[in-house]
Amino acid sequence: MTGFLRPAETPAGRRAWLSGLCESIPKAGSKNDLLDRIDSALLASAPAGDTATLESLGRTYRDQIGKAADVHDRAAKVSSTGLPEVWVGETGVLAAAAVDAAAREATRMAEAFTGGARALLTLADALGHAQRQDTDGRSRMEHAKRQLGGRDGFFDRMVDTDEEDREVAAARTVATAGIDLMHKAAVAADDAVRAAARDLNKWAAEARAGKMRTDDLTAVDRLMLADTSGPAGEADYNEILTANDLERSGRAMEKLSPADRARMEHLLANASSPQEKAYLMKALAAGHDVDDIEAFGGKIHGKDPAWLQQHLSPITTQGDSLDDEGTNADGSNVNTDLQSFGSQQWAQGGDGREGTCVASSTVTARAMVDPVYALSLTGGPGGQENDPAAFRRRLVDEQHRVHEEGDGGDGWNGMGLDGKTEVVNKEISPETGSSYELHEVRDAGSRRNVLPDIEKAVAEGKPVPIGVEGYDDKGNRSGHAMMIVGQEGDMLEIYNPWGRTTWVSEDDFVNGGMARASDDQLPDAYAVHLPQD
Repeated sequence: MTGFLRPAETPAGRRAWLSGLCESIPKAGSKNDLLDRIDSALLASAPAGDTATLESLGRTYRDQIGKAADVHDRAAKVSSTGLPEVWVGETGVLAAAAVDAAAREATRMAEAFTGGARALLTLADALGHAQRQDTDGRSRMEHAKRQLGGRDGFFDRMVDTDEEDREVAAARTVATAGIDLMHKAAVAADDAVRAAARDLNKWAAEARAGKMRTDDLTAVDRLMLADTSGPAGEADYNEILTANDLERSGRAMEKLSPADRARMEHLLANASSPQEKAYLMKALAAGHDVDDIEAFGGKIHGKDPAWLQQHLSPITTQGDSLDDEGTNADGSNVNTDLQSFGSQQWAQGGDGREGTCVASSTVTARAMVDPVYALSLTGGPGGQENDPAAFRRRLVDEQHRVHEEGDGGDGWNGMGLDGKTEVVNKEISPETGSSYELHEVRDAGSRRNVLPDIEKAVAEGKPVPIGVEGYDDKGNRSGHAMMIVGQEGDMLEIYNPWGRTTWVSEDDFVNGGMARASDDQLPDAYAVHLPQD
């Protein structure tokens, strides 16, 4: 074989390699040219994976579903029999609430086992089908190769008879059918692996209580903290502590000095609600020391859960936010959630009009992962304010500070990718514990390749900055920065610093459908910043 490199040995690499051959094999003009392309196709390895092992693992997961359901039933029975109003534990949780949390955790376990089993069994089925399809395609390629026989020498290529032309055409037809099957198999295997990785990462992140590994809190305390959500929105979409928060706060507790640990435990024990406890732990996860957390705790102590959510959680996701209600005339989703503090939205420039989208999405993302920072914006220096106008002034001032930090354009307009990388790492990385790395994704293949990393990050609670763009009929570019803040199945939740959130599909992200999160001037994702563990 001449003139061809070896294909990349990844599902995405094989997919791209075979896609190119799907175009070139039907156009092969000579016998040798066709033989070269057949040999090139056969260099690509078959879809890899042991379907029997995947099926065995899937059945093992499925066998655990009943056990988790039994735990739920027992916990629900205990809860209904009447319990004392106290529970011994560092944070003094109520017994009934603890048992209810155990029942909900058991339900999540059953859902995780169900989802994990389904992901593995679906992968096994898809992979088996792809392997059979690939085998069929390779058989056809080999048949076409036998039809062609040996390569033509120099003098053979000088004159082709009509019969030789017919033989090449017949072999080309067989090879075209073969490469089509091989490519379909590669696409199916690649898509199946990505879907399984997405779902398994999501279910792993949902195993929440086990993320907080510390002996300084009881198992009940850890369970309650993992279970706690704000009162507004869908509980499962609005848990206060993300998987990353739980892991980081547990590690931070273990590293505290005995004196600081005692102070932290005192704060938790005297908190007036599960939500207050959870925000104290979120502050610890964000990297604050106990002095800062004591000051923060004094500002939020005794506040009701609705006040806490309004002041400390910029994004609230409603239960019906995933409903597809169609699009507006400009291509944007009809179904969006406005994100506001009182009457003031979390919007760039306060009204969505300034060009500080990078800075504004970064400020909101930092407020999502750091409640101390969020309170400085919503509640002011004393942490007690409820004034939307004062919040707007502080929000815009902070957006301008970050815009200048990233060397943004004059007139609060635009910021380059280098500046964006700088501000994301200065403003968000310390709170999440992960540095951010720029990935340009200017075609469907590269966007598809980063999807598993995006979905893993947001499932763990790490926001992912995204850049979108579009060009008008005259070639004039429009650009915008947003933030991916959630994931559910094949859907991504997008915060747009125009002051709202909405959901787009994986297909929208890959194939130029990002207008749903903005408008039809901005259809294409071109850059993401991925957190590096």
